[in-house]
Order: sequence, then structure tokens, then C-alpha cells
Amino acid sequence: MTKPVLVVGSVALDDIETLSSSRNDVVGGSAVYFSFAGSFFSNIRIVGVAGYDFPAETIEQMKTHNIDTEGLQLEKGKTFKWGGKYHEDMNGRDTLYTHLNVFENFSPQIPKNFKKTPYLFLGNIQPGLQLDVLKQIETPDFIALDTMNLWINEQKEELLEVIKQIDLLTINQTELADLTGIDNLMKGISYLHQELDLEYIIIKMGEYGAYLSYSSDPQTPEHALFFSPTFPVPFTVDPTGAGDCFAGGFMGYLAKTEELSFKNMKKALVYGNIMGSFGVQDFSVDKLLAINNKEIENRYTTLRQMVKI
Repeated sequence: MTKPVLVVGSVALDDIETLSSSRNDVVGGSAVYFSFAGSFFSNIRIVGVAGYDFPAETIEQMKTHNIDTEGLQLEKGKTFKWGGKYHEDMNGRDTLYTHLNVFENFSPQIPKNFKKTPYLFLGNIQPGLQLDVLKQIETPDFIALDTMNLWINEQKEELLEVIKQIDLLTINQTELADLTGIDNLMKGISYLHQELDLEYIIIKMGEYGAYLSYSSDPQTPEHALFFSPTFPVPFTVDPTGAGDCFAGGFMGYLAKTEELSFKNMKKALVYGNIMGSFGVQDFSVDKLLAINNKEIENRYTTLRQMVKI
């Protein structure tokens, strides 16, 4: 039986505006995107908080997509709300507003049945909350972490404490520079391996793909590096949550195969890129609800052929 994955992160309702279209009150949040993307590979256990305005239909869709919602707290009040406006190239966006609502007092409570989940993904939430989660989990096989500039700049000490307890860190190049104080990509990666004792690092490069770096001995400057481009799509509708879809595909594949080797993580990285490519092709999780495993495998095969010499 495939091992499950536990994700702890945000659950949201988003207002999205692009040059061609806009949508209000669409389902979002890091844990939601992660869960639907990862559910194609493994059983996903979600821990988050939402208000009573969160769609009951989405919760039912989660249940039919191998997502265990026992850890999804529904509380009186409104769901975390984010509004964003994208620019022409879709790489830049403006945050129009952020209303924390019930998420403001979120205190992750890991259900008893979830405490021994072997694969854990700490979504982009406050480092203090990530530490609380780690205290509740019992001997996980693999822990991955996502973060952002806000926590790096304002809660770096707590973030570093979390990083000491994980196996893999996922960040983008800007966050890497903020965390290390180093602008050069390769030097920044080496710094994370040696100074923070990290075994695995993923650098997300957006529409261009992602790097995976592995160091069997973080105290040496040598590390193995792998790069995968993302799957090219003819159009982008909404890039919100692409990184979370990537993480869901990556962790879901690792749990499905139950192999934590560098070779297998290369495959997981490719599947992560593929799930991210699906996520951007419609608003919210709509595209993830419309695809099947055959389409995922077709993209995997095509992407491998594209980069094979």
C-alpha cells in the first residue's frame, strides 16, 4: 500500500485578476493545491483551517480524490482571503489584499491518526507553527519544507531552527539569496549544504523548471546537481499555486515509490514540474480536477524525450 503524505499549510479563497480574465472566491491555499496535485500519486492528509464559507463541494471533492480531511478544521468566521493581480508575463503580480480571518489564530492540531505519517510537507506558514507541527509528529521518514521571503526576513531565527530538523528545503532563487546573503546560485546552494547541514535542496525557477541538489556529506563542498525544465504549455491562465502543485507532485511520487534515493528524487522532480504545468492552465484547482493519470504519464514521457540526447 502506498504510504500517505501529510501536508500542513494554508486553506484560502482567492480573488484572481489577469489581463484576460478574473475570478472571485476561487479555492486556493498552499495545502489545497498540494493536496489535489499529490493525490494522483498517494493518499494525502491535510491539516489546515477554513471558515464556514469554505465550499462544502470542495471538501467532498477532496474526499473523492484520496485526500483525508480529518485535520481540516472548520471554524466560525471567514476563510483566509487573498487577492492578486497578474501582469502580462505572469511572472510578476501585485498583492491587492490579504485578510487572514480564521487563519490568523491557526494552531495546527495533528489528529491522532496522522501523527505517524511517514512523509511530511510543511507548507508556507509561520516557522513557529512549523515547529509546533514537528513536535506532534512521530518519527517521519522524510520531511520537506517550503518558506518565503517574509519568514526569512522577519523570523529567520525560528526558520533556521526548523531547517535543522528537515531533509529537504524548497525555495526560489530570490529566497535563496535572502536566506544566505549570497547572490550566486551555486555558491548559495553550497552554503545551505555546508552551513545548514541540508541533504537535499530544491531551487524553484518558475516557468523554467527546478534544480535538485544532493549532498551525501554536507561538510564537503561537493554536491550532485540535477535540473529539469518544466513542461511547456501553450498558455497560462493562472499561475497561483504552481509551486504548491509542484511540491504535491514531488512528495506524492516519493511516497508512492517509497524510495528516497537521489535517482528517484530526480524522477519526482520531473513529476513535480508536470503537476505545476497542469496547475497553471486554469483558475484554482480546476485543471487538476479535470485531468487523469494517463495525461500525467503522457507529459512525463514527452518531457523525458525532450531532454534525452
